Amino acid sequence: MKKVVFLLLIVPLMFSCHRKSGQKSQATITAGISKTKFDTMLQGKKVSLYTLRNHNGMEVNITNYGGRIVSLMAPGQDGRWADVVLGFDNIRDYVTIKNNFGALIGRYANRIGGARFEINGKEYQLEKNDGNNQLHGGSHGYFSKVWDVTSSSDSVLQLHLLSPDGDANYPGNLNIYVTYTLTDGNELIIDYTATTDKTTVVNLTNHAYFNLKGAGEGTILDHILMIPADNFTPVDPSLIPTGEIRSVEGTPLDFRKPTPVGKRINDDYDQLKLGHGYDHNWVLKTKADNSVILAARLTEPVSGRMLEVYTNEPGLQCYTGNFLDGTVRGKQGKTYVRRGAICLETQHFPDSPNKPEFPSVLLKPGDTYHSVCIYKFGIEK
Repeated sequence: MKKVVFLLLIVPLMFSCHRKSGQKSQATITAGISKTKFDTMLQGKKVSLYTLRNHNGMEVNITNYGGRIVSLMAPGQDGRWADVVLGFDNIRDYVTIKNNFGALIGRYANRIGGARFEINGKEYQLEKNDGNNQLHGGSHGYFSKVWDVTSSSDSVLQLHLLSPDGDANYPGNLNIYVTYTLTDGNELIIDYTATTDKTTVVNLTNHAYFNLKGAGEGTILDHILMIPADNFTPVDPSLIPTGEIRSVEGTPLDFRKPTPVGKRINDDYDQLKLGHGYDHNWVLKTKADNSVILAARLTEPVSGRMLEVYTNEPGLQCYTGNFLDGTVRGKQGKTYVRRGAICLETQHFPDSPNKPEFPSVLLKPGDTYHSVCIYKFGIEK
């Protein structure tokens, strides 16, 4: 069995100690992103780039335009570091090129069938931006909003968005806080909370595209993936869940044992044909106390870089960059090829507003939505 080494593993997942604001990290490995290329005004608000660092030298750059993770430097074997998330090195490309790279997604991440749902007998019709469906909150979802920065330090960035009643035709004033924390355990913790003044549906996530070789360094087909889930939600031809909970047993979606992403991605299986690869929701084994669980482990065998994903959400959407086509050039002018990244999005199930048998996504006045995603980086020896 291979030995897994995580830096400062003694730091607990949810309560990792991070350095106090003002302390400087040692030997930081930078992605070479220029802050000046992000300083601008959009939607009447200031946009900038914010840098989180830890004592191990990790650096994460985030812009408040869409709450996007712009770069993330992760360690590899023999002291090699790489920026492992796809994106751009300037704000102009984020605005002008259609993309969700590294962005916060809402009000409803993933798809809603027929771009409609009902609450208490009232129908809400949404924008159709994915065939007959809505995807990621519509063409003006939270990825396109300028978030307010409520606090920032060397290791923590908190963003705020007030999504007004009727925003994209969703009901309720939704008050959202998203906190990014980079710990000395090499965890990037994304903590979401939201409240509403009218019953609404909420499903938030981050749409980071990972390539553990480095952004723009070929495909992720040789990455080794493990998802400890016994079931998934199969989809129809428009990628809307049918409502069935299907066992992964005997299917190419069985990643309970570590398996190369590309080993079965082109198998003659209806679900792979519909998604042009993997673009499915896995049903996670959540805990009754809503604590975080391991949702996925991803390893790049040459560099040894490892990413573990933890969450309290019931679902994990795994998308293998099937619609990247090589026409987009990102940071350092590198080309983002088909299947050049993998997204591991912690969230509720797609089309839950129309599937009462799925875990509920309703948020009522007086209740608080709380979601946690932890991206933890280490090295496999």
